[in-house]
Amino acid sequence: MMNYTTIIQYVREQTANNNRPANYPFRDRFEHTMRVYRWAIKLQNKLGGDIEIVSLAALLHDIGWDENEEIPHGDIGAQMAADFLVEMDYDPRKIGRICEIIRRHEEQDTTDELSLECQIVMDADLLDELGAIGILWDAMATATTLGDEASYKQAYARIRQYYKINTPKRSRAKTAEGKREYQKRMDFVQSFIAQLERELF
Repeated sequence: MMNYTTIIQYVREQTANNNRPANYPFRDRFEHTMRVYRWAIKLQNKLGGDIEIVSLAALLHDIGWDENEEIPHGDIGAQMAADFLVEMDYDPRKIGRICEIIRRHEEQDTTDELSLECQIVMDADLLDELGAIGILWDAMATATTLGDEASYKQAYARIRQYYKINTPKRSRAKTAEGKREYQKRMDFVQSFIAQLERELF
């Protein structure tokens, strides 16, 4: 049985020290990882699959980064995860499956056949920062980027823009449950935009 406290501490250290630049100062890679982990568990509870493989792949999916961006971060993360799991004396039969998920987790447009566990982690990653958190992101990004020039209407424009960008990406979800959750979040954003228009204009 894995010690998840040790794993989470390792993930916290790696995401803090791998020099991956943040899109914005308010975006925290460790917090993103923990949300992906929680969503992966929720999806696994509905869809099945090996909960340990899903959990470990979700926790370790973003630990790698190449400052020169010459090597895909999934490849680096997969090697780091393999080294870590071997050191933890983890079941070698499962290490390869976990590392394959980490290596491929950003291949959202692939048509290859993927394991259920890989589909779950990919969907959990796709769903993060979509919906209510996406609205927060857009508002905070507007304020961060524009500073004193920021306004409610500019935040509204960004929220609308990313709603349009994100709507067709529902097709990237690999599972029916992932697609349902994606649509639920987009419906929420749509209703938020409609309410915001009533209040702003």
